[in-house]
Amino acid sequence: MNRTALILGAGLGGIVAAKTLRKLLPTSDRVIAVDRVEQHFFPPSLLWLMVGQRKPADFTRPLSRLTDHGVELHRGTVTRIDPRRREADIDGQTITADALIIALGADYAPEAIPGLADAGMNLYTMAGATAIRDALARFNGGRIVILTAAPMYKCPAAPYEAAMLVDSHLRKRGLRGQATIEFFAAESRPMFVAGPEIGAAVRSMIETRGITYRPEYQVKDIDPAARRIAFVNGATAEFDLLIYVPPHRAPAVVRDAGLTNESGWIPVDRHTLQTQFDNVFAIGDITTIPLKMGRPLPKAGVFAHDQADVVAHNIAHAWNGKGAPRQFTGQGMCFIETGNARAGIGKGDFYAEPAPHMEMRGPSLLWHAGKILYEKYWLYRQF
Repeated sequence: MNRTALILGAGLGGIVAAKTLRKLLPTSDRVIAVDRVEQHFFPPSLLWLMVGQRKPADFTRPLSRLTDHGVELHRGTVTRIDPRRREADIDGQTITADALIIALGADYAPEAIPGLADAGMNLYTMAGATAIRDALARFNGGRIVILTAAPMYKCPAAPYEAAMLVDSHLRKRGLRGQATIEFFAAESRPMFVAGPEIGAAVRSMIETRGITYRPEYQVKDIDPAARRIAFVNGATAEFDLLIYVPPHRAPAVVRDAGLTNESGWIPVDRHTLQTQFDNVFAIGDITTIPLKMGRPLPKAGVFAHDQADVVAHNIAHAWNGKGAPRQFTGQGMCFIETGNARAGIGKGDFYAEPAPHMEMRGPSLLWHAGKILYEKYWLYRQF
């Protein structure tokens, strides 16, 4: 019996799921990956692009290379998902599968905050990071604001890394004395789910660099012409450069399919990543996994990678009986770039109760080198 595995989305998780399934399944089974873009880029490298330490080509690869590994690649937009039938429409073409993996990630919604898209630059996109690079190259002094527009977003360390990298960049150019850097956070502390000790450590890292940190500042709207931010608490702030993390939401096609719950994301079994529908799985940023502490598991590439590996192995085990079932355990880690070729590392057990158990080390040259090595590993191993 020939079977089909369909992976919607070819980001970090989707690529791992597709390639792992292709290795584990017989050639008679089809492994199909779908994405709307032609090029894959390694998201953590956007931070280095932002300060001129990378060019887009350095961390961009054509998704067509997946076909070299035996994966069928369909380029197109997913316009409909029927989880009961395990089928999806890609630009009008219907594909039915025996196992469906949804890895469509999070959509960015800067339009949810009036004026945000026109006033600032999105840290999480290639276009935004490139615009930040160009703006910093022209910058000769003034007020830089880094803003998280909502309290929960993917890559929780990234905006804090951005603040420290901007600080380091300006110091190298001899401009730090002509600049003020302020961080307005919708959240109450950095990397909230990682716990108060990690949060305090990251806050100390940015404040010792002279970066003002203002937690629990929820943005209301922005006047692009006046370069002024209004917050829900009545405060205002002016800026010359605005770098922001936008609100996130699940893609409309997923919401329309009835896959999301009241959180706006897809609920899954915390160990197997199965949705409420048989043989339909969701991995990565599109999921919500509640933790005992009352917050969901953070959205991060390391989790998408591990979840994809678990799902792929479990599908292969169910189909051919080889190997043993696997479980996602909630273990995770992330590098935290601090500038000057140094980084810290945080790692631990996010499924620990009553709260995640985390440890942090660094900053050091070693962990910065570790992040570079992981970037190279991903780009050359996967492509």
